[in-house]
Amino acid sequence: MEFLEVLNYRNAPWLILTIAALVGLVMSLLLINLIRIAASREQWRAVRAVRENLTNVLFFFVPMVAVTIAARAYAVPYPDYAWLFAICKIVLIAVSTWLVVRIVIIVEKILVDQLDFNTPDNNQARRLFTKIKFVKRMVIILVVTIGVSILLLSFDSVRQYGVGILTSAGIVSVIIGFAAQKSLANLMAGIQIAFTQPIKIDDVVIVEGEWGRIEEINLTYVVVNIWDLRRIVLPITYFIENPFQNWTRNESALIGTAFFQLNYHAPIPRLREKLKEILDTTPLWNGKSWALQVTDTQGQLMVVRALMSARNSGETFDLRCLVREKMIEFIVQEYPEALPSTRIEEQQKPVRMTDTGL
Repeated sequence: MEFLEVLNYRNAPWLILTIAALVGLVMSLLLINLIRIAASREQWRAVRAVRENLTNVLFFFVPMVAVTIAARAYAVPYPDYAWLFAICKIVLIAVSTWLVVRIVIIVEKILVDQLDFNTPDNNQARRLFTKIKFVKRMVIILVVTIGVSILLLSFDSVRQYGVGILTSAGIVSVIIGFAAQKSLANLMAGIQIAFTQPIKIDDVVIVEGEWGRIEEINLTYVVVNIWDLRRIVLPITYFIENPFQNWTRNESALIGTAFFQLNYHAPIPRLREKLKEILDTTPLWNGKSWALQVTDTQGQLMVVRALMSARNSGETFDLRCLVREKMIEFIVQEYPEALPSTRIEEQQKPVRMTDTGL
């Protein structure tokens, strides 16, 4: 008899909530299986992004929706169980916030998948990638803030705190603003960089005397990947307040240089022909710019500069190294007299006639 009383929904809501949870779980399994079937098709990349980022959330979201609806329906005729509906509502708000965050991540992945980074000049793709990453972080912060505010607004006793979060007003906000002035400056600098874009992801920069690439742009700091795999972490305000070099600000293509200190006997026309021959035989050269000129004289030597263009900074560095190796090899084998040398002249003293006639 006691077992039947437990099953009686008039005595306790557990049977109704259990049935609602099972129904929600079955619905979530069906929905997840449909997503997996659709994601198996090659042309549906967006569905594949949904499968990779949303299936875990659906295991909790759909059953919680069903349980919350059942708890609400039960709490209307039985007000003593209103606390149960309140607990379900809290969990549902938290899971819903999690769901919206995952949806934002899915939208980011879909947009990033449409960018083509394999083109010779991927400047526009990197520009959009930087904006997408930054906007995603801002939206996630906004979603979490709204989720916490809605959670607080659900209870009369703490509703004032929820209103305070949403309005960001009052003396406390002013005090926090002064206390976190530097952090807010970093945040505003991050917003400025995201839209004015003095730097972008994968830009080649020189900061603090080091050559590297922009690896991460976060809300308050930037990570620069140095050529020897070290990392420099700089506050994001550094790129607003300090001068720095950005080699790929407008386009990825760069012009590289290679300098040679040669003897005056070096045959410049023949070296110019050899440079063109080297560039024609390597895929690193983009076919746009090249030159070989005597740019300076230094005592017994002259400075010869070779110019060549490439598609990006990495290929420019490799092309410069290749040109140096091939040109030095050519000069050593064909024109060794053009290599730097030091002249030593021996001066003979005149012989004087003595009084003896010798």
